Amino acid sequence: MIPKSYKQMHKSYPEYMQAYESFGEEARKAGPLSPREVALVKLAISLGAGLEGAAHSHTRKALEAGCTADELRHVAVVSAPTIGFPTMMRARSWVEDVLEKQAK
Repeated sequence: MIPKSYKQMHKSYPEYMQAYESFGEEARKAGPLSPREVALVKLAISLGAGLEGAAHSHTRKALEAGCTADELRHVAVVSAPTIGFPTMMRARSWVEDVLEKQAK
């Protein structure tokens, strides 16, 4: 599911969005991490930064990359010592939002 606002950015600024997406692709190709590992890292960054929309997006992308629901939950749980337990609980709820929708 691509958010409406993201689609609108493509309509309003096609060259900008092409550059943005190319930047992301080049970042992924810049090192040895597999697409699956990149997906887990991006989810962890989103959770730690407190970015709900990005966390939802990267949870979906991680599932597409072959990650399991338990692995995604584990990413959230292992963040607790770094971001704090209450923040981890909020972050974990964002992962669960997507997993619950996938289960329906």
